[in-house]
Amino acid sequence: MDNARLVAAIVLSMLVWVGWSYFFVEEQKVEPPKKTTQGEQSVAKAPALPATEQTVAPGAAPPQAAGLQTLQPARSITVNTPLYSVKISERGAEFKSFILKNYRQSLGSDAPLYEMIPPGMQGGTVRLGFAGQSVEGLKGAVFKTNLESDSVDVSAGSKEVAFSWRSPSGFVVEKKFLFSPETYMIGLNVTLTNGSSQTVRDKLFLSLLKPADEKGSRMGFEGPSALINNKAEEVKIKKIKKQSVYDGKLTWIAIQDRYFMAAIIPDQAVEASMHLFLHANDLLENQYVHPELVIDPGSRHTFKHNLFLGPKSLKVLKKLDYNLDKAVNFGWFDFMAKPFVWIMDFLYEHFIANYGVAIIILTILSKIVLWPLGNISYKSMAEMKKIQPEIAKLKEKHGDDKKKMNEEMMHLYKAYKVNPLGGCLPMLVQIPVFFALYRMLYGAIELRHAPFFGWITDLSAPDRLFRFDVTIPFMEPPYGIPVLTIIMGATQLIQQKMSPPPGDPAQAKMMMLMPLVFTVIFINFSSGLVLYWLINNILSIAQQYYVSKKRA
Repeated sequence: MDNARLVAAIVLSMLVWVGWSYFFVEEQKVEPPKKTTQGEQSVAKAPALPATEQTVAPGAAPPQAAGLQTLQPARSITVNTPLYSVKISERGAEFKSFILKNYRQSLGSDAPLYEMIPPGMQGGTVRLGFAGQSVEGLKGAVFKTNLESDSVDVSAGSKEVAFSWRSPSGFVVEKKFLFSPETYMIGLNVTLTNGSSQTVRDKLFLSLLKPADEKGSRMGFEGPSALINNKAEEVKIKKIKKQSVYDGKLTWIAIQDRYFMAAIIPDQAVEASMHLFLHANDLLENQYVHPELVIDPGSRHTFKHNLFLGPKSLKVLKKLDYNLDKAVNFGWFDFMAKPFVWIMDFLYEHFIANYGVAIIILTILSKIVLWPLGNISYKSMAEMKKIQPEIAKLKEKHGDDKKKMNEEMMHLYKAYKVNPLGGCLPMLVQIPVFFALYRMLYGAIELRHAPFFGWITDLSAPDRLFRFDVTIPFMEPPYGIPVLTIIMGATQLIQQKMSPPPGDPAQAKMMMLMPLVFTVIFINFSSGLVLYWLINNILSIAQQYYVSKKRA
């Protein structure tokens, strides 16, 4: 029982370290398997998608020989709203650029606005097609828009922008986008009119595309996801080769990164499929595949959807329908992390417009909730400190007889009504709170580029005072002095010195290394998380000091 606190400290350190590495470090990408046929359930690393395709003008006869086809020019239509600016190419009626006006690529007022579609990405996103490619010429087709101008301003009310294309056989595809000034949600209706003489039997799909991150996310989730049967399904890149098709009642599909997401949302959740692909140029594609449909000659079918391209903000997503807020998932302790976001936002909006101060107040509130449990634990630690001389005598008397020593120790604990494990509770109870705050502080878009004071200009990034070109062991770039982390390590050392030392000198030395271990672990954590742990340590020191003096 003498080494209970040592074990607890080691367990906590390992949980923080292993938990960070295992649960929050994105797995390395693996090479996808070779290309498979359309109907197979394992995904292929498909050939690179061409940026352009040869197309045939509506109503024209198909060319009889290769080399006679010519590429049609495709206009680019820009739609401006107060929240974003989107460029839509007539080639495929796909989004080629989507700039968010309230967010920037990096820290700084002069940084460029955030672009959701990386420049240079082949093709565009919000792609349309048929799984069986039953409509000839649709892939890469040039649509025609109903606009004469190349730009549209959406500021006073909603506006519709329509694109249509007619195949050589007379099959017409129309994509109508509805833009509104007050929301990131965009309406999308797809109308299929069979003007040919042949019945079309196929599966319509809409897809999102984004380059796959070569390094992957270090913490949290990034990649394709969906709400299937009212359950959020997150698929890591590595797992795509094992399972690429997900069937069920789909509410939405999405591609997420740390702070932003793009989603396709059918008007009603129906039995459908999510198909995932990794193309040869490391382009990730997430398809929403409709159930098979039969389009007879002369018939028309309309499919209603919504699109969302914007921030993964609980405040924004909760205002929308379709349970889009379920895309924000903080892991095992999501049930704790989301209330923390709400409290933090409430404090920021109603009391102090500084998220660093909001984190401090949130830490104080959580400490108040855990205060009674902390009192019990610190009382146990104070009693353990009192009986250290008695424990030393027992070791001197029964040091060679471990069985007798343990028996006498148990009698001693009973006599003084001491629980040797009681002092471990403050550390152990903090584990779920720590992980919940860790994921919340990493993924909450509110903290992205949010300043605290002085050198801490981004609570979502590690704190660094000054910047060095010299590599520092255990530190990830940028390199600098982690002032907040060093102060946190110092408070960890003070806590350690206030705790009753183990009877074994070797264990005592190991316990004194724990603050250093924690400092190294925290050196790359976000400054918001380090701030939480620092304030929690200061409050714990004050509580432990108060309890110790009271029982002295």
